[in-house]
Amino acid sequence: MISANALTKSFGGNPLFSDISFLINKGERVGLTGKNGAGKTTLLKILAGEMSYDSGNYSKPNGTVIGYLPQEMHHQDGKTVMEQILSHRKDILDLQAELYKIQDEVANTIDTSTEEFYKKLDLMSELEERFQTLDGYSLEGEAEKILLGLGFERTQLSKDTSEFSGGWRMRIELGGLLLAKPDLLILDEPTNHLDIESIQWLEEYLKTYENAIILVSHDKAFLDNVTNRTFEIVSGKLYDYKVNYSRFMELRQERIELQKSQAENQAKQIAKTQEFIDRFKAKASLATRAQSKMKQLEKIELIEVDDVETAQLKFRFPPAPRSGKVVVEAKHINKKYGNLHVLKGFDFELEKGVKAAFMGKNGEGKSTFARIVAGIESYEGDLKLGHNVKIGYYAQNQSDSLDMDKTVFKTIDDIAKGEIRTQVRSILGTFMFSGEAVDKKVKVLSGGEKARLALAMLLLQPYNLLVLDEPTNHLDIRSKNVLKDAIKNFEGSVIIVSHDRDFLDSLCEVVYEFRNGKIKEYLGGLDEFLAKNKGKIEGIGASNRKQDESNKNKEIREVEPENNLSFEERKQLQNQIKKIERDIEKVENRIKELEDKTLKLEKELSNTTDTEKQMELVKFFEKAKQELDIEMKIWESLGQELEEHQNMVS
Repeated sequence: MISANALTKSFGGNPLFSDISFLINKGERVGLTGKNGAGKTTLLKILAGEMSYDSGNYSKPNGTVIGYLPQEMHHQDGKTVMEQILSHRKDILDLQAELYKIQDEVANTIDTSTEEFYKKLDLMSELEERFQTLDGYSLEGEAEKILLGLGFERTQLSKDTSEFSGGWRMRIELGGLLLAKPDLLILDEPTNHLDIESIQWLEEYLKTYENAIILVSHDKAFLDNVTNRTFEIVSGKLYDYKVNYSRFMELRQERIELQKSQAENQAKQIAKTQEFIDRFKAKASLATRAQSKMKQLEKIELIEVDDVETAQLKFRFPPAPRSGKVVVEAKHINKKYGNLHVLKGFDFELEKGVKAAFMGKNGEGKSTFARIVAGIESYEGDLKLGHNVKIGYYAQNQSDSLDMDKTVFKTIDDIAKGEIRTQVRSILGTFMFSGEAVDKKVKVLSGGEKARLALAMLLLQPYNLLVLDEPTNHLDIRSKNVLKDAIKNFEGSVIIVSHDRDFLDSLCEVVYEFRNGKIKEYLGGLDEFLAKNKGKIEGIGASNRKQDESNKNKEIREVEPENNLSFEERKQLQNQIKKIERDIEKVENRIKELEDKTLKLEKELSNTTDTEKQMELVKFFEKAKQELDIEMKIWESLGQELEEHQNMVS
């Protein structure tokens, strides 16, 4: 359906990706991955028609409809939630308006016997049939179903979109795209503003989506549950895997190991060839072959190992100071925002060392209660912190509170106290800020870099209670895994507000669900919560060969000439020499064929990004290489035999 051939895109003369090709068919759900700056968003914009490419070809059938949800977008006011989502089906709305108009004209016609009246009846019938074919009569019902699935209440559908936050307005746009059912649905981080129930609903919706999808997400569980194919952009190339994200990671590692092995084998072969050239270039009978080897050596295309991102943050939280057995005790907590009663008679207790997750729909009070515990939100009721409790708080929008005009180093240095100031550069290094990066202004950092900088601030003093509100926002999957390990190893207590199932899986032993101002405890953790909410997560060399060194380093043996050979003996030797020369010629022709074959296979290996094809080519390459090694040994033996015979007749 969607075809890209040899697409190339550069910025400032530097290629982002080059000669990438792929085909996306109807019903395929593709996850697009790659390190920051690899070109994922650029490729999505090209597919969406919002950015041009330098060369190559991108084609799609006439009439193909593409829907694109970017990470950031401009919103328009003046429509209700329902009106905004329905606006994505302008074709049906225009048809509906035309149908209503002709229906009014027919209803108000006085003389029903005229030819014009019957024409209007025919047109009305035709419009009604088209409207029904497009499911126009069920359009509002479908729109409502989508909006409810994305977390809206029915009472909110008639409200103006300007009354909602950016995250909720993003949901409206997502809902509009789902209602439009484009031929290619392009989603850039669609789960960023969704709670866990909405994510699970979206997963189920996309699993049965009839058209094609390509998406970028840092939510591993979402990728695994939705996608059936993975594209990876690395080193300017695009690799295509017909599997979901988790299986892709396994195959990706196999690919890197294969490339390393190929590069090592090639380096050994080059060294061996160079050794051969050095040994035989001075010998008259073998000099031609040595020259041929030199030319082949010059033509070899070096195998490169893909530049996968190896840098990652690595840290541990400082040891937790000793605290009392009960860390937080809350009774009858109430919180209102105007007429909105968020928390009603709320009771909560957290013991030392317990790691708890707050889950539930957005707007149910999770972040509000996290701020109450952290001491930055007013409330009614009774809340007590345990003995010697020291809280480290990470806000959902923590990066927004950073001073954009400060450098990375000054941001940390200004709040570091005492001896910790001597460790500022070391702390920044663990969060992947080193060298010139520490002198960058905060305002030029990416969302992920700002999130890492905000997390680094938690290492400036020891805490025994961490309150983390959506700490994985803007972090890539690898960074989230490191943060998860750090929290696992933290000896203190933790409260985490998150909708990221893969992150919470095996991390928190208790889940608290926020719903209708109340709280419900799930002692079985995430598994129990998901099971009882009908959303159970689904998923989250070469052998050593002994070499005969004596043969490897053996010099060609000089044979003392026999001066008393008879004519017949000399004739027989000459015939043997001719036969050896013919055999050498045959072997050299075979060697040339095998060398051409291995060079061709190496080129195909370096040019293909299909992992199945790579594995098949490797088998052919290894077989050809083995045959080449055998023929080279035969050729070397024949060469030695030839010299011995030539010396005997000289």
